Amino acid sequence: MDTISILLVDDEPRIADMLSFGLKENGYDVTVAYDGKIGYRMYENRAFDLLVLDINLPGMNGYELCKLIRMTNEQVPIIMLTALSTLDDKIEGYDAGADDYIIKPFEFRELLMKIKVLLRRSLDPAQPTGHMLKAGELIMNLDTREVKRDGKDINLTAKESQLLEYLLRNKNRVVSRADIAVNVWNIDFDTNTNIIDVYINYVRNKVDKPFSEKMIHTHVGLGYVLKDN
Repeated sequence: MDTISILLVDDEPRIADMLSFGLKENGYDVTVAYDGKIGYRMYENRAFDLLVLDINLPGMNGYELCKLIRMTNEQVPIIMLTALSTLDDKIEGYDAGADDYIIKPFEFRELLMKIKVLLRRSLDPAQPTGHMLKAGELIMNLDTREVKRDGKDINLTAKESQLLEYLLRNKNRVVSRADIAVNVWNIDFDTNTNIIDVYINYVRNKVDKPFSEKMIHTHVGLGYVLKDN
């Protein structure tokens, strides 16, 4: 198997060089940029298996860089590093297209764990391709990430799309907030955050609100279920 290539964009040379050294020690091929615009040029000139982006970057911040990359590539895993820890900050990162979010300071092994999980998901040849997930008139194309209900297009952010995919894969089964945290956010459930409820509402507003028949239901104390009406 070819060496996994990672693009690391962080404007703090000490942190970037330390992370690069650790990743290389673990067998990864790492390219480092200290500026958002330079990082994007590097991304354009080479295919990477995973991206690690800081948010506070000169030239182009991490949110802007992530959005720009997502315009042409919805598949490459993106992890954002930041000292910003509020719920709004996390939502902005996920809405920009990030797959995961690590708050500074952090332990290096946490980054390693998240990289392994995302790579396993993105590089797994057993992942289904070329087919649909369906519940009633709600259809998701797993290749293009297009979502339709009753023939109408539904535009989702990257994280909303991942959440809906998980609900579709578990349709007619109640999934807990802890299940969603592990399978969509790759994190242990944190009782101090309501980010899962926020995103459930985002998806509901797009999938259910325009239609008379509701598909996503809350089971108080248990979790959520997408019903195949």
